[in-house]
Amino acid sequence: MTQLFAVTGAGPVGWTIAEHLASRGDTVRVLTRSGSGPDLPGIERVRADASDYRQMQQAFDGASAVFHCIHGSAYTAAAWESELPRAEQVVLEAAGRAGAVVVFPESLYSYDRPGEVLTESSSRGAGGGKRGVRTTLLQQREASSTATVSVVASDFYGPRVRTAHAGERIVPRVLAGKTIRPLGNPDLPHSFTYVPDLAAAMIAAAARDELWNSLLHAPTAAAPTLREMVRGFARAAGVAEPRTKPISGRMVRALGVVSGDLRELKELLYQFENPFVMDSSRSEALLDLKPTPLQQGAAATVSWWQGKEAAVDSPKIIQ
Repeated sequence: MTQLFAVTGAGPVGWTIAEHLASRGDTVRVLTRSGSGPDLPGIERVRADASDYRQMQQAFDGASAVFHCIHGSAYTAAAWESELPRAEQVVLEAAGRAGAVVVFPESLYSYDRPGEVLTESSSRGAGGGKRGVRTTLLQQREASSTATVSVVASDFYGPRVRTAHAGERIVPRVLAGKTIRPLGNPDLPHSFTYVPDLAAAMIAAAARDELWNSLLHAPTAAAPTLREMVRGFARAAGVAEPRTKPISGRMVRALGVVSGDLRELKELLYQFENPFVMDSSRSEALLDLKPTPLQQGAAATVSWWQGKEAAVDSPKIIQ
């Protein structure tokens, strides 16, 4: 039976979810301020602001589930704090009135013991900065009377993923044979989640009411090192593995004095100066899903970057 779904945001996660739902014959309303989103049969692209209750109430009417995938207007704690809790509260209230579950992509930022292997039962009470905002959002969802599911992913990679550590900072540079400048130690294990696997988990969770009001982990393969990620992209592209010259945490901290972008990265350096590993085995069993092997995910990622859709821009953080 065809269902109606709403997706807020058309970044890599929202876009991938919308494509998947439309491909199986469902109707999808993609809600963005710009009216962007996949141009496919079954997808209605709507200009709307997720912080506007009236617009969300209209857009969610008849929807079985809402996939809330918006970003902050800037990668800063200030932008997140001023924008994200308000928008989520509006979405929760409007979806609750429509009788729809809200499914969120979530990060590992709120986990306050990152030196451990992170599981669904790990402590999530990090405070301050962007980490504290994510903790607040999780608490807000837990307190809401609307059904929710939060699906946690580690750093993204995959088609349409640009502004990420395994996006424009690596893939186009691999294709161009340029030196890769990762943060921290590139030889420590670091989990990366393939965006189509996150999308599949979110869609599966929406359909399983026994999983509502819970937190799950997106299927995520055994943690490679960042150097192994670079090697995987090079092999998929059929090019020589480029040189890797890491940027030390000390340098990031020093340059953060004059660079706002680097100041925002400083609070997350712990992810790149120590092993940063998530375990998704429990959620994989609950959802009956498995992560895409790195070789397969790297091939699809490289293919997207080589295609016409990906205008290869210079990395925006550090050249």
